[in-house]
Amino acid sequence: MAAENKTLATRMLDKAGLAYDLHAYPAEPSWTGEEVAAALGLDPERVFKTLVTQGKTGRHFVFMVPVGQNLNLKKAALVCGEKALEMLPQKELLPLTGYVHGGCSPLAMKKSLPSFIDETALLSERIVFNAGRVGLQLEMKLADLQKLLQVQTADLV
Repeated sequence: MAAENKTLATRMLDKAGLAYDLHAYPAEPSWTGEEVAAALGLDPERVFKTLVTQGKTGRHFVFMVPVGQNLNLKKAALVCGEKALEMLPQKELLPLTGYVHGGCSPLAMKKSLPSFIDETALLSERIVFNAGRVGLQLEMKLADLQKLLQVQTADLV
């Protein structure tokens, strides 16, 4: 793999010896996840966006949902035991996770956060999600992702 495609997330996968594929696309930070899926010729139902939230207790959580869907904050709050959740303000994303908006990977964040993925991920042999940089997506088996990240499946949309 070209050195310019190495990210903290890919290095983490390499170190663990887990198989993955990378998909690069022209870096357009304004693109929606659906536009990214279309540019890569991928089914948007198996391409997941990574969202970071904050609960009323101040705890942070990571949620992965298909790019064409919206996170249901009420369902998400129930899953993680919070009374309510709100999306993390964009300006707080980089200091908390080490990632910028549009380039946030659930892997190799600055701090390990409780993570959840929509149960529709179980329907695909492989899922796709951000590799830690705008313009780069990872494709791998959910079971392999779960070897590195304690991501739980739940109804989130």
